[in-house]
Amino acid sequence: MDSKAIFELHEVLVDTFLDSFEEPPEEIILDYDATDDTIHGEQDKRYFNGLYDSYCFLPLYVFCGDQILVSYLRPSSVGAAHHARGITKLLVAKIRSRWPDVRITLRGDSGFAIERLMRWCDKNDVSYVFGLQKNSVLIRQIACEMTRARIKQSCFGTKQAFFKWLRYRTTKSSDRHRWPISFG
Repeated sequence: MDSKAIFELHEVLVDTFLDSFEEPPEEIILDYDATDDTIHGEQDKRYFNGLYDSYCFLPLYVFCGDQILVSYLRPSSVGAAHHARGITKLLVAKIRSRWPDVRITLRGDSGFAIERLMRWCDKNDVSYVFGLQKNSVLIRQIACEMTRARIKQSCFGTKQAFFKWLRYRTTKSSDRHRWPISFG
């Protein structure tokens, strides 16, 4: 299937989603996910992925509620966010062409917390909630909350959560501070 046919297929998915609403919603949340699709045979662009311990593809999926908007097949040699910025640009343009006032929020795991995507969202009035990879700076900043959670867990025998707002900026990749919500 050529790229034009793939684009047209995704347009059908997005149009079907947009048409399923009688009136535009105030807000939508687009859930981003990448997961393994195990390969059986010698398919083109197959790649062994150590995380999944198999030869697989790494498709990118975008859902809004239970409706799929994107199913994009990629080799597993790429990261979770590979082409996510470009796909987001197309999705947001298509959605806002019909619903100009809708608030859009992207949601995904830490694989999508890349500067190019977050910077594009910041410039285009798109909110996002992404996980962040654990690192020594974040661990140090939430040490008290983690200790409190462990103490409460030992007392009550159930997992505990404590939240903390903090200002965070990586020195290498970020051009601005972000406000992650941390929980222990």
